Amino acid sequence: MSLRPNPLSTLTRVEVAIVGAGFAGIGAAIALRRAGREDFIVLERAASVGGTWRDNTYPGVACDVPSHLYGFASHPNPSWSGTFARGDEIRSYLEDVVDAEGLRGRLRLGAAMQWADWDAEHEVWRIGTATGSVVADALVLACGRLTEPSIPDVPGLETFPGPLFHSARWDHSADLTGLRVGVVGSGASAVQIVPRLARAAAHVTLVQRSPAWIVPRGGAQYTAAERERLAARPDELERLRADLYAEGEARFASRSGDAAAAARATAEALAHLETQVGDPALRAALTPDYAFGCKRVLLSDDFYPAVASDAVTLVPTALAAVEGSTLIAADGTRHEVDALVLATGFASTQQPYAELVVGEGGQRLAAHWSGGMTSFASTVVAGFPNLFVLNGPNASLGHSSSVLMIEEQAAYVARVLDGRSVAGGVLRVDPAAEHAYTGEIAAVAASTPWMTGGCRNWYVDERSGRLTLLWPGTVDAFRARLARADGSEFLPGPVPLPVPSAQSAPLEGVA
Repeated sequence: MSLRPNPLSTLTRVEVAIVGAGFAGIGAAIALRRAGREDFIVLERAASVGGTWRDNTYPGVACDVPSHLYGFASHPNPSWSGTFARGDEIRSYLEDVVDAEGLRGRLRLGAAMQWADWDAEHEVWRIGTATGSVVADALVLACGRLTEPSIPDVPGLETFPGPLFHSARWDHSADLTGLRVGVVGSGASAVQIVPRLARAAAHVTLVQRSPAWIVPRGGAQYTAAERERLAARPDELERLRADLYAEGEARFASRSGDAAAAARATAEALAHLETQVGDPALRAALTPDYAFGCKRVLLSDDFYPAVASDAVTLVPTALAAVEGSTLIAADGTRHEVDALVLATGFASTQQPYAELVVGEGGQRLAAHWSGGMTSFASTVVAGFPNLFVLNGPNASLGHSSSVLMIEEQAAYVARVLDGRSVAGGVLRVDPAAEHAYTGEIAAVAASTPWMTGGCRNWYVDERSGRLTLLWPGTVDAFRARLARADGSEFLPGPVPLPVPSAQSAPLEGVA
């Protein structure tokens, strides 16, 4: 093959190159170190670590997973300020983990991956970055799934004269105080942004294509005494995490279509809406017409009151066009605004990094995924030797912490690399194994609200209609599925991999 030149002379040779320094990349680095592997680097396009929590700095940004579950099991944090951590706290936590693990020397900041080619002759990955070239035996893509903002194709949007930006690229130089601000979208970011803007802006116009199911957030701030107690009592901190884990696993039933659980959750959401929104017409506009769980279920105690106040106007339809500073909704109504915030989500099903990766036979990962992302174990991909993808195909959750999935994937990566070290050779995924795994996912997902609930969500690939983002089971089920991977997923196949000891008894889930 002809290898792409890099104008920079710097060349780094490592066993493993990790791309991305968010939760997934740092989690992969931790797993490699725990397995005794030290020959790796972490390539990060930005000037600091943090991933999603570095990029998203909008007003009110916070996690909607309990803070003590939204962290690495090996790095419990007794100092979270409350039940749900702020975005800046999470970013600081990741910086602290990097320091605690001694990973600073492994970071290559400002080193965006420009391309990655499999060199079949030498059986290595050759990676071009903004700061030089890297040659690695194995490549771990930990690039995140919510990295590239999705900008709606709205006629005239480019003509808007005032401040205009996506929620994930918040322009802090734009003072929105006293302005008429339009917000497009009513998903997870918008429900946090709108209440904050409602306090500062002259008025907020919220353009809602479809409403979300919203349940009470609850939670509280931890007192100094509570934080000190958790720091002094690691066993208590461990029990708290275990309790939160169990609560998350129990939530799966309502999200995945269990009739009784979904009915209870729906009733809770409707009662929350009725309690907080008195106007029947507004309440109707905020009531979803699709099944509970079909889209991401949101948590908020202040979104509904903000929308019900005089500070916010709800436009219950899509944005059709922009004429100067006028927003034209699909229902024909026109709304004047001075600034516009796009809370319109991300390119989730078609990951941008896939265009940069070329595997065997010159095939791009994007081409392999042209009908939607596929893999074995949500981690390895046929046609791309010694390649691992974290937080990619069917590795997201709708009921609990994504960090739990990252930890399981990272442990699988370390275990597979151990098998490769013993057997030698190249790890090539058997296409039949990938096909079978994809079939497992499709079979389990077929009857879930994500597929049958009557909504359009970011979990399903629009090209094939397959569920490609979510894992359609519990975390326990994912752990059990990866534990059953014995190396036979590879051709010609390394020696059988050691089966890890289960951290908990497998529950019924994906077979």
